[in-house]
Amino acid sequence: MQVKEYALYKGEEIIAMGTKSEIAKKLGISVHSVDHYGTPAYARRTSESKGRRLVKL
Repeated sequence: MQVKEYALYKGEEIIAMGTKSEIAKKLGISVHSVDHYGTPAYARRTSESKGRRLVKL
């Protein structure tokens, strides 16, 4: 099975890269929160420059 890698951005800045669980551990948040950053609902509620964006690599 292939490991899924992600990048978490805030604006143009990369905050963290890795699996969802690795990103959660680095930031001290839950995996559910990391997963939420990739949803369309979260993107609609936040601005591009202030919200976080989870991108699958």
